[in-house]
Amino acid sequence: MPYRDVVTATAAIGALTRRGRHRDAVALFSQVLADGVPPNNFTFGTVLRSATALRDPRVGAQLHACVAKFGLCSNVFVGSALVDHYAKMGAMREAQGALGDTHEPNVVSYTALIAGFLKAGMFEDALRLFRCMPERNVVSWNAMIGGCSQAGLNEEAVALYLEMCREGVRPTESTFPCVLTSVANAGALGVGRSVHASAVKHFGKPDVYIGNSLVSCYARCGSLEDSVLVFRKMELKNVVSWNALICGYAQSGRGEEALAAYKTMRTMGLKANDVTLLGLMFGCNHAGLVDEGYSLFRTAQVEQPGILKPEHYACVVDLLSRANRFDDAKRFLEDLPFEPGIGFWKSMIGGCQIHWNKALAESVARRIQALDPKDTSSYILLSNVYSAAGSWQSVSMVRRQIRDLGLKRITGCSWIEVQDKAHVFFNGDHRHPQSNDIYMMLESCLNTDEDDEHCLV
Repeated sequence: MPYRDVVTATAAIGALTRRGRHRDAVALFSQVLADGVPPNNFTFGTVLRSATALRDPRVGAQLHACVAKFGLCSNVFVGSALVDHYAKMGAMREAQGALGDTHEPNVVSYTALIAGFLKAGMFEDALRLFRCMPERNVVSWNAMIGGCSQAGLNEEAVALYLEMCREGVRPTESTFPCVLTSVANAGALGVGRSVHASAVKHFGKPDVYIGNSLVSCYARCGSLEDSVLVFRKMELKNVVSWNALICGYAQSGRGEEALAAYKTMRTMGLKANDVTLLGLMFGCNHAGLVDEGYSLFRTAQVEQPGILKPEHYACVVDLLSRANRFDDAKRFLEDLPFEPGIGFWKSMIGGCQIHWNKALAESVARRIQALDPKDTSSYILLSNVYSAAGSWQSVSMVRRQIRDLGLKRITGCSWIEVQDKAHVFFNGDHRHPQSNDIYMMLESCLNTDEDDEHCLV
């Protein structure tokens, strides 16, 4: 039916957008134009949401052309909608152009572009824009903190959170899950406790989302006792809460407790999902509970086949290989409903290292190298197998292959938290500001007799 006024037309388009009927919303917008009803800023703001949901750049470009035709590019409401659309589509140049066309852009406009920069991995651009915003609110702070957290910029996310608190901006419930994820990634237990205290200060008893983040954060920072304590104090618990607890037990090698938590979760009427199963199998794997882990997988195959992912199958291979059941692992790989990737074969090499199975390790390494000749880790794993078996000539041969092929090892690192600051160290690292003192102390410890009362190791 034809629409005689823009208010009715905009309401109809908005109703379709809210119901997820985005193609119909765009089609109705076209019909409104054909009927001679001029759209206003609210019409464009509404239909641009549907254009974003459709992920079709042509629709967005055509709507932008209509915006220009009706002289609304400078309107802050339409401009913000255009910036948000282009940013979510990953078209950052167009998003910046839309912001430049907007007359007196507001905090919503800037925050939409910041979110786009962060999603595109353009952290420096996001931070530069964030610093020059005329005003900032908690939403823009949350966008920066959340974007950094998702991009793995953990130290930056924590630093922004602390800066936000110093500026007197009150965090929301959405702030804490993001910052706690970064704290957990950095393993900064002291900072985690400070963030926990801040959450209690602002909200009293944390809600289920903050509670879930705290359970996971404490477990990943190595304080399983605090993790369990927070879990027990939570009034509301969902499957994510139980997953955080189960994964915490699993990461600490306490498979029995993980299984006990799962049984309690089942009595509460909650169903396991893919994360639950992966956490349980990981816990069984590292606690040597082979039969229990394999039984969980088989039960899921019958009762919940939809939750099974390649990671679960790879975990079974790892489980069997670690238990020296290589024949079972090989049969399992042959019966897979899909072609196994490199990760499956790496799991088997890990078992070979534990049980000094050189022949199988060589065979599996060749298979990995055939799939990806530049995969350094297969050479490293094979070298570790030879090293465990005391075959030093073979170790030298593999290391020479790595060097001749020009492959680079991904350097591992360790870190320690001292006075709420995480210090990261690589092998042979000299970049720490106290590097000389550290090496002097290390040398002192190594040169001290074992029975010396001042020995630190």
